[in-house]
Amino acid sequence: MKNLKSARLLLALAAFASLSAMAQNVAVVNGKAVPSNRVDAMVKQMVQQGQQDTPEMRAMIKDELINREILTQEADRQGIGARADIKNQVELARQSIVIRALAAEYLTKNPVKEDEMKAEYDKFKAQSGGKEYHARHILVEKEEDAKGIISKLKSGTKFEELTKGSKDTVSAQHGGDLGWAPASAFVKPFSDAMVALKAGEFSQTPVQTEFGFHVIKLEETRDAQVPKFEEVKAQISESLQQKKLQAFQQDLKKKAKIQ
Repeated sequence: MKNLKSARLLLALAAFASLSAMAQNVAVVNGKAVPSNRVDAMVKQMVQQGQQDTPEMRAMIKDELINREILTQEADRQGIGARADIKNQVELARQSIVIRALAAEYLTKNPVKEDEMKAEYDKFKAQSGGKEYHARHILVEKEEDAKGIISKLKSGTKFEELTKGSKDTVSAQHGGDLGWAPASAFVKPFSDAMVALKAGEFSQTPVQTEFGFHVIKLEETRDAQVPKFEEVKAQISESLQQKKLQAFQQDLKKKAKIQ
């Protein structure tokens, strides 16, 4: 009788253990478990992408994970996973995943603060110089070509008509138009010449930069249209996060022994 009770107890414990294992797995494929936390991980990803966590979605994910397990087992059976090129791809994918996790962990511990964002915003406002400029330009390789363009402008040829030969093919399609921008958006020789002009004037001598020789025409100026802090707060935060991560990476690189 005592032995019978012990046998029943062992059966009960085995059944309980089996139920516990089933609770931790969504399926067992050819003896290999598909853990339920893998479903949770995929649900989390899809929710972050804007989808709703529903029983239907979980059933779809379960079926997908079972299919993946079947195909993975077949790939392993054929030795595909053991190939050098596949191992390299797996390692690169693993590195990408752990690096993203490391970055997220670092930013959680070192978040961008409100005063940092406001300081960056104030810096941006200061760089705008309080003014924006609407300019056109014609860019050529040789100084003599730029002088020839200036001569034609002085004789009355319209600026837009002379932009077809500009090296800046993008602005040339729009009559050399560079749109509205602060002076800081241009290289210094260009911006210095541009801000010295009055509305409607063009440069009387070629302006040389690293790109070639420019003939510049200033259309008009206006007070800088600086967006409000709240409108650009997200972009500033993202930019500062990237700077923090770059500094973190550079610090680690300096400490690393690279042979």
